[in-house]
Amino acid sequence: MNNKITILVIEDDRDISNMICDLLLQNGYNAKPAYSGTEALMVFDNKVDLILLDLMLPGLNGELVLQEIRKHSNIPVIGLSAKSDKASTINLLKSGADDYIVKPFNNDELLARIEAQMRRYNRSSSLLSESNKLNYKNISIDTETFSVQVDGTPVNLTKREFLILELLMKYPKKVFTKSNLYEHVWNDEFFGDENTINVHISNIRLKLAKANPSGEYIQTVWGIGFKMSE
Repeated sequence: MNNKITILVIEDDRDISNMICDLLLQNGYNAKPAYSGTEALMVFDNKVDLILLDLMLPGLNGELVLQEIRKHSNIPVIGLSAKSDKASTINLLKSGADDYIVKPFNNDELLARIEAQMRRYNRSSSLLSESNKLNYKNISIDTETFSVQVDGTPVNLTKREFLILELLMKYPKKVFTKSNLYEHVWNDEFFGDENTINVHISNIRLKLAKANPSGEYIQTVWGIGFKMSE
Protein backbone atom coordinates (compact mmCIF):
# COMPACT_ATOMS: atom_id res chain seq x y z
CA MET A 1 0.00 0.00 0.00
CA ASN A 2 1.38 3.42 -0.97
CA ASN A 3 1.02 5.95 1.84
CA LYS A 4 2.94 8.71 0.09
CA ILE A 5 1.34 12.12 -0.31
CA THR A 6 0.11 12.61 -3.88
CA ILE A 7 0.48 16.07 -5.39
CA LEU A 8 -1.32 17.15 -8.56
CA VAL A 9 0.95 19.49 -10.53
CA ILE A 10 -1.15 21.63 -12.89
CA GLU A 11 1.38 23.39 -15.13
CA ASP A 12 1.25 23.82 -18.91
CA ASP A 13 5.00 24.38 -19.35
CA ARG A 14 6.32 20.83 -19.61
CA ASP A 15 9.88 21.79 -18.62
CA ILE A 16 8.65 23.43 -15.42
CA SER A 17 6.22 20.56 -14.79
CA ASN A 18 8.99 17.98 -15.21
CA MET A 19 11.27 19.95 -12.90
CA ILE A 20 8.60 20.16 -10.18
CA CYS A 21 7.61 16.49 -10.54
CA ASP A 22 11.26 15.38 -10.34
CA LEU A 23 11.74 17.54 -7.23
CA LEU A 24 8.66 16.01 -5.57
CA LEU A 25 9.67 12.45 -6.42
CA GLN A 26 13.17 13.04 -5.05
CA ASN A 27 11.63 14.21 -1.78
CA GLY A 28 9.29 11.28 -1.22
CA TYR A 29 6.04 12.52 -2.82
CA ASN A 30 3.95 11.05 -5.59
CA ALA A 31 3.63 13.53 -8.48
CA LYS A 32 0.71 13.60 -10.89
CA PRO A 33 1.10 16.07 -13.81
CA ALA A 34 -1.69 17.80 -15.70
CA TYR A 35 -0.92 20.22 -18.54
CA SER A 36 -4.21 22.12 -18.81
CA GLY A 37 -7.13 23.12 -16.64
CA THR A 38 -9.46 20.73 -18.45
CA GLU A 39 -7.08 17.80 -18.01
CA ALA A 40 -6.61 18.69 -14.33
CA LEU A 41 -10.35 18.48 -13.64
CA MET A 42 -10.50 15.15 -15.47
CA VAL A 43 -7.70 13.51 -13.47
CA PHE A 44 -8.45 15.09 -10.08
CA ASP A 45 -9.78 12.52 -7.59
CA ASN A 46 -9.84 11.76 -3.86
CA LYS A 47 -6.35 10.26 -4.02
CA VAL A 48 -4.86 13.73 -4.52
CA ASP A 49 -3.66 15.29 -1.23
CA LEU A 50 -2.42 18.70 -2.43
CA ILE A 51 -2.47 20.74 -5.63
CA LEU A 52 0.18 22.99 -7.16
CA LEU A 53 -1.75 25.21 -9.57
CA ASP A 54 -0.30 27.47 -12.25
CA LEU A 55 -2.61 30.44 -12.76
CA MET A 56 -1.67 31.22 -16.37
CA LEU A 57 -3.13 28.14 -18.01
CA PRO A 58 -4.37 28.11 -21.63
CA GLY A 59 -8.12 27.80 -22.08
CA LEU A 60 -9.55 27.18 -18.60
CA ASN A 61 -7.35 29.41 -16.41
CA GLY A 62 -6.09 28.61 -12.93
CA GLU A 63 -8.69 30.66 -11.05
CA LEU A 64 -11.56 28.88 -12.84
CA VAL A 65 -9.95 25.50 -12.16
CA LEU A 66 -9.64 26.45 -8.49
CA GLN A 67 -13.29 27.48 -8.30
CA GLU A 68 -14.36 24.11 -9.73
CA ILE A 69 -12.11 22.18 -7.33
CA ARG A 70 -13.47 24.13 -4.37
CA LYS A 71 -16.99 22.97 -5.19
CA HIS A 72 -15.95 19.44 -4.27
CA SER A 73 -12.84 19.59 -2.10
CA ASN A 74 -11.03 21.61 0.59
CA ILE A 75 -7.60 20.04 0.11
CA PRO A 76 -4.64 22.46 0.18
CA VAL A 77 -3.99 24.39 -3.03
CA ILE A 78 -0.79 26.37 -3.59
CA GLY A 79 -0.93 28.79 -6.49
CA LEU A 80 2.06 29.20 -8.79
CA SER A 81 2.12 32.70 -10.24
CA ALA A 82 4.47 34.92 -12.20
CA LYS A 83 2.57 37.89 -10.74
CA SER A 84 3.73 39.33 -7.41
CA ASP A 85 1.33 42.29 -7.08
CA LYS A 86 -1.14 42.46 -4.18
CA ALA A 87 -4.23 42.42 -6.42
CA SER A 88 -3.25 39.05 -7.91
CA THR A 89 -2.54 37.67 -4.45
CA ILE A 90 -5.89 38.83 -3.08
CA ASN A 91 -7.79 37.42 -6.08
CA LEU A 92 -6.03 34.10 -5.62
CA LEU A 93 -6.97 33.92 -1.93
CA LYS A 94 -10.53 34.96 -2.70
CA SER A 95 -10.78 32.13 -5.21
CA GLY A 96 -9.96 29.66 -2.44
CA ALA A 97 -6.18 29.11 -2.52
CA ASP A 98 -4.44 28.34 0.76
CA ASP A 99 -1.08 29.78 -0.26
CA TYR A 100 0.84 31.06 -3.27
CA ILE A 101 4.43 31.22 -4.44
CA VAL A 102 5.84 33.55 -7.08
CA LYS A 103 7.86 32.23 -10.03
CA PRO A 104 10.75 31.74 -10.26
CA PHE A 105 10.77 30.09 -6.83
CA ASN A 106 13.39 28.46 -4.66
CA ASN A 107 12.97 24.67 -4.51
CA ASP A 108 13.51 24.55 -0.75
CA GLU A 109 10.85 27.23 -0.25
CA LEU A 110 8.35 25.28 -2.37
CA LEU A 111 9.01 22.11 -0.36
CA ALA A 112 8.66 24.04 2.90
CA ARG A 113 5.32 25.50 1.81
CA ILE A 114 4.04 22.04 0.83
CA GLU A 115 5.07 20.62 4.21
CA ALA A 116 3.44 23.54 6.03
CA GLN A 117 0.15 23.16 4.14
CA MET A 118 -0.04 19.42 4.80
CA ARG A 119 0.75 19.99 8.48
CA ARG A 120 -1.93 22.69 8.79
CA TYR A 121 -4.49 20.68 6.84
CA ASN A 122 -3.99 17.59 8.98
CA ARG A 123 -4.19 19.58 12.21
CA SER A 124 -7.28 21.42 10.98
CA SER A 125 -8.94 18.12 10.13
CA SER A 126 -8.18 16.86 13.64
CA LEU A 127 -9.59 20.04 15.16
CA LEU A 128 -12.80 19.68 13.16
CA SER A 129 -13.30 16.04 14.08
CA GLU A 130 -13.18 16.90 17.81
CA SER A 131 -15.91 19.54 17.58
CA ASN A 132 -19.69 19.38 17.85
CA LYS A 133 -22.52 21.42 16.43
CA LEU A 134 -22.47 25.14 17.19
CA ASN A 135 -25.25 27.72 17.00
CA TYR A 136 -25.18 31.50 17.23
CA LYS A 137 -28.10 33.74 16.33
CA ASN A 138 -29.53 32.01 13.24
CA ILE A 139 -26.23 30.42 12.16
CA SER A 140 -25.71 26.72 12.75
CA ILE A 141 -22.58 24.79 11.87
CA ASP A 142 -21.94 21.06 11.89
CA THR A 143 -18.25 20.36 12.24
CA GLU A 144 -18.62 16.69 11.35
CA THR A 145 -20.02 17.45 7.90
CA PHE A 146 -18.33 20.91 7.60
CA SER A 147 -21.75 22.38 6.81
CA VAL A 148 -23.02 25.89 7.59
CA GLN A 149 -26.60 27.10 7.50
CA VAL A 150 -28.26 30.46 8.05
CA ASP A 151 -31.98 30.03 8.78
CA GLY A 152 -31.75 26.67 7.04
CA THR A 153 -30.07 28.09 3.93
CA PRO A 154 -26.78 26.28 3.16
CA VAL A 155 -23.64 28.46 3.07
CA ASN A 156 -20.59 27.05 1.26
CA LEU A 157 -17.37 28.02 3.09
CA THR A 158 -13.81 26.95 2.36
CA LYS A 159 -11.90 25.03 5.03
CA ARG A 160 -10.16 28.13 6.39
CA GLU A 161 -13.32 30.22 6.34
CA PHE A 162 -15.12 27.46 8.20
CA LEU A 163 -12.42 27.25 10.87
CA ILE A 164 -12.44 31.03 11.40
CA LEU A 165 -16.22 31.08 11.81
CA GLU A 166 -16.08 28.06 14.11
CA LEU A 167 -13.50 29.74 16.34
CA LEU A 168 -15.46 33.00 16.52
CA MET A 169 -18.68 31.12 17.32
CA LYS A 170 -17.05 29.07 20.06
CA TYR A 171 -16.11 32.28 21.89
CA PRO A 172 -18.64 34.85 20.62
CA LYS A 173 -17.78 37.54 23.20
CA LYS A 174 -14.01 37.29 22.69
CA VAL A 175 -12.22 39.71 20.39
CA PHE A 176 -9.67 37.85 18.27
CA THR A 177 -6.70 39.73 16.86
CA LYS A 178 -5.54 38.85 13.35
CA SER A 179 -2.57 37.17 14.96
CA ASN A 180 -4.92 35.08 17.17
CA LEU A 181 -6.97 33.95 14.17
CA TYR A 182 -3.96 33.09 12.04
CA GLU A 183 -2.18 31.12 14.77
CA HIS A 184 -5.33 29.21 15.78
CA VAL A 185 -6.62 28.42 12.30
CA TRP A 186 -3.37 28.00 10.37
CA ASN A 187 -1.50 26.52 13.35
CA ASP A 188 1.52 28.61 12.50
CA GLU A 189 3.30 31.75 13.61
CA PHE A 190 1.82 35.02 12.34
CA PHE A 191 4.24 37.13 10.28
CA GLY A 192 1.98 40.14 9.73
CA ASP A 193 0.34 39.22 6.41
CA GLU A 194 -2.97 40.89 7.25
CA ASN A 195 -4.34 40.42 3.72
CA THR A 196 -4.90 36.72 4.35
CA ILE A 197 -7.15 37.31 7.39
CA ASN A 198 -8.94 40.30 5.84
CA VAL A 199 -9.81 38.37 2.67
CA HIS A 200 -11.11 35.37 4.60
CA ILE A 201 -13.24 37.54 6.92
CA SER A 202 -14.60 39.44 3.91
CA ASN A 203 -15.49 36.17 2.17
CA ILE A 204 -17.34 34.86 5.24
CA ARG A 205 -19.33 38.09 5.55
CA LEU A 206 -20.29 38.07 1.88
CA LYS A 207 -21.45 34.46 1.98
CA LEU A 208 -23.46 34.91 5.18
CA ALA A 209 -25.00 38.11 3.79
CA LYS A 210 -26.06 36.28 0.65
CA ALA A 211 -28.05 33.87 2.84
CA ASN A 212 -29.44 36.67 5.03
CA PRO A 213 -28.84 40.21 3.70
CA SER A 214 -30.19 41.87 6.87
CA GLY A 215 -28.03 39.86 9.28
CA GLU A 216 -24.93 41.18 11.05
CA TYR A 217 -22.61 38.44 12.21
CA ILE A 218 -18.94 39.42 12.38
CA GLN A 219 -18.02 42.72 14.01
CA THR A 220 -14.78 44.59 13.35
CA VAL A 221 -13.34 45.96 16.59
CA TRP A 222 -11.18 48.74 15.19
CA GLY A 223 -7.54 48.59 16.16
CA ILE A 224 -7.95 45.14 17.74
CA GLY A 225 -9.59 42.49 15.55
CA PHE A 226 -12.88 40.64 15.12
CA LYS A 227 -15.69 39.10 17.15
CA MET A 228 -19.23 37.86 16.63
CA SER A 229 -21.78 40.69 16.50
CA GLU A 230 -24.10 40.90 19.50
